[in-house]
Amino acid sequence: MIKGALAEVGPRVRQLRTQRDITLTALAEATGISKSTLSRLESGGRRPSLELLLPIAVALQVPVDELIGTLRVADPRVQTSARRVDGRTVLPLTRHPGPLQAFKMTIPVTQQEPRLVTHDGYEWLYVLSGHLRLRLADHDITMGPGEVAEFDTRLPHWFGSAGRGPVEILSLFGRQGERMHVRAGPRR
Repeated sequence: MIKGALAEVGPRVRQLRTQRDITLTALAEATGISKSTLSRLESGGRRPSLELLLPIAVALQVPVDELIGTLRVADPRVQTSARRVDGRTVLPLTRHPGPLQAFKMTIPVTQQEPRLVTHDGYEWLYVLSGHLRLRLADHDITMGPGEVAEFDTRLPHWFGSAGRGPVEILSLFGRQGERMHVRAGPRR
């Protein structure tokens, strides 16, 4: 794939140069690269290098990416499926494990008493619909749609439905305990 992309650099340089009505001689003068080197680059006889492409990109007024050509980008949509965890429906919104994980959760009404837990990390919660009950250390908070909470998960915590029906939330969780700087909704 890389070899194919490199083979297309020369023709791409030639195409951009001719579209701009620039001669090889003028490009050689603008870049400081010999006319013969530019000619071999355009015909595929010279392998492109960064030291060649940078001055060419400047002279042609294009980003280096345009000379190299963009590699095909994989489908950016995250293809995951929901799973049940302790009665909750959890849909991962991030593809790969990493320092930050995103989830959409649907939490049904439960009659169980909250069991506070602690673990390393930092959590950010956004209520999409319903009412969320958040127990955090000495606080017992009910949150509605559009409300946000963030906290260090080393504090004893639990969250679930406030008892008026299921609640849907977005959750961002960072295992390393980084503080997340996310603003949701318009400023008031």
